[in-house]
Amino acid sequence: MTDKKADLAGPGIGNYTELESALPDDYESLLSPMERMKAVFAIKNYIEENLCKELNLQMVQVPLIVDRDSGMNDYLDRDGSRTPIDFPCGLGLDNPIPAQVVQAATKWKRMALKQFECKIGEGLCTDMRAVRKDYFLDHDHSAYVDQWDWERVITAEDRNIDFLKDVVKKIWKVIHGAGKMAQDMFPALKTDKYPDIPEELVFLHAEEILDMYPDLPRKERETRVIQEKAPAIFIIGIGQVLKDGYPHEMRAADYDDWITESVIKNGEQYHGLNGDILVWNPVTKRRHELTSMGIRVTKETLKVQLKMSGQENFLQLPYHQAILNDEIPLSIGGGIGQARTFMYLLRTAHLGEVTVSVWPKILKDICKKKNIHVLE
Repeated sequence: MTDKKADLAGPGIGNYTELESALPDDYESLLSPMERMKAVFAIKNYIEENLCKELNLQMVQVPLIVDRDSGMNDYLDRDGSRTPIDFPCGLGLDNPIPAQVVQAATKWKRMALKQFECKIGEGLCTDMRAVRKDYFLDHDHSAYVDQWDWERVITAEDRNIDFLKDVVKKIWKVIHGAGKMAQDMFPALKTDKYPDIPEELVFLHAEEILDMYPDLPRKERETRVIQEKAPAIFIIGIGQVLKDGYPHEMRAADYDDWITESVIKNGEQYHGLNGDILVWNPVTKRRHELTSMGIRVTKETLKVQLKMSGQENFLQLPYHQAILNDEIPLSIGGGIGQARTFMYLLRTAHLGEVTVSVWPKILKDICKKKNIHVLE
């Protein structure tokens, strides 16, 4: 059995030998590079317009750079393995600004709800760009990250599983609709080679998946459940320790609420008001994460989760103080991977076919052998 602890964070693939064997041998792109770009921007426009319509959001500007001392950068996993790019900023200043390139706009968005004076039921959406230098660069992990980062004001009464599911269903409706739109634009995407984009999204708690595959580590559990139960799922409760003594996956302690008691099933108390949409990618024949999202922490759950994570020192930072002092609203939010979504809907084998980034020579050589042409 693969080590469960080693599987709590990090990439889906850890070396290029494994990646070479995982990428398809019979791959042929369904669209030309220019057709893909036309489809990418059509999908982008569709998702931005319809996500805002479904969730009552407004597109707003978003930072690429934040002040390190604000506490607003996203550290992704609470094990400290993925750190942002730091640099001094401000020519001529006696004390340059300690700046960081964002890894995501997760915390900034919640603060921005106040800045943009969003009321209950209103929110914002961003065309976010980030750099994650500590990723292993494979077919679906890039150092350059693009996401639709969104956030919406909610009430205390909205902090429940039914509300979370309702929002997730609306997001999936938009993604599914974008795929159908792309197929209408480019009939070559409708092919018997791959199954159609599933209309239904199945909800499963991380504890339920663990019950199904108790001896498997997280990524293998996800692969099996998507293969055997449903090709599109939303996994609830990511971050809290499960009955086997491990969380489904490490999750930052200061935005999603993964500690709150949510539902009782089979006499067991489940936790967590967050989760991920995962799909089966028929091109790569692998699990494929599209979005991570959740109802955000309250001041009470923030303190509990930071204590569990050994990060109580964060409580002194401005972002965390804003939560503790009720200066920013309760919210729900998430990040939808743009390139991941394009890759899935356009049936490509590599992120580099739908976005431009840096890739190591060994990866580009593998792709060339596999008839995968990455953009440079």
